[in-house]
Amino acid sequence: MKVFVVGYGSWGTALANVLADNGHDVTIYGRNEEQVREINEKHQNSRYFDTLLNPELKATTELEKVKEHEIILLSVPSGASLSVAEQIAGMVERPVIIINSAKGFSPVTHGRLSVEITRMFDEDKLRAYAAILGPSHAEEVVQGLQTTVNIVCEDEEIGRMLQKMFANDYFRVYRNSDMIGCEYGAGLKNIIAIASGILYGIGLGDNAKASLMTRGLAEMTRYGVRMGARRETFMGLCGMGDLIVTCTSRFSRNWQAGYTIGSNDDAEVFWKTNTKTVEGVEACRIICTEARKLGISMPITEQLYQVLFEHKKPSKAIYELMTRSLKEEE
Repeated sequence: MKVFVVGYGSWGTALANVLADNGHDVTIYGRNEEQVREINEKHQNSRYFDTLLNPELKATTELEKVKEHEIILLSVPSGASLSVAEQIAGMVERPVIIINSAKGFSPVTHGRLSVEITRMFDEDKLRAYAAILGPSHAEEVVQGLQTTVNIVCEDEEIGRMLQKMFANDYFRVYRNSDMIGCEYGAGLKNIIAIASGILYGIGLGDNAKASLMTRGLAEMTRYGVRMGARRETFMGLCGMGDLIVTCTSRFSRNWQAGYTIGSNDDAEVFWKTNTKTVEGVEACRIICTEARKLGISMPITEQLYQVLFEHKKPSKAIYELMTRSLKEEE
């Protein structure tokens, strides 16, 4: 199959490489001519990896080539997903399948990306929408290390086709039709991952980290179910699985952000020095705002919001979480 991958960051490159390994005709789009040339000529994307890429993988600086493809994989930060989708929607001339790999929400409407992206396309130009989500670091995927993810699609036939398209002996793919649950799971775990990094940075032990992930999963589930998700989704790859990998790995930008904040017991250094996209920061702002409106109890998210945006010391936030009124676990 011919697949057009929009975005040559670490995750877009890794997914494109999986598809190329599976024998598909894959083209990556990016704006930097030097990076594109390196992929085409040296079969590397050295900005992110030392690993050699599949030599059949191609790259281009021409977004217009999207017209030649029926399957389009969006792999750009969530904040840019809507503007990119809008561009593509104005270019495509036939029904396309959109696969999104970003984990986050619209910074404007606070809506899920599936809802906002599909709005960009006329009905006769969108064959189906899917998302590829789950516990997966690009650095491991590009090396061919065993990874398992979900392909999330409400159209069962297309979901099966995409599952087969991505799956191989190092990249196992399960189908899931709960778009609401998978998107909230994938987005909310980034919030908890920042909190996890804070715990490491501030010097707390394994007990605290285990507690954070457990109670973080409870918050994720509570919010997602309120929004219409299936509870069992949060026990799977897009819930517990994604939470574990993002809260424990130094590859995670969210964990790294939290570690910087915890090490300084303050978010100021992070705000002054960070140059990376940290999806959990915007997710925290959005989810905390919505949870307050809806009256959903999310104490970890609330405290992290105050650390990030209201100058609260992480040590004080932890103290307040630990000394809240006692209650039955739920």
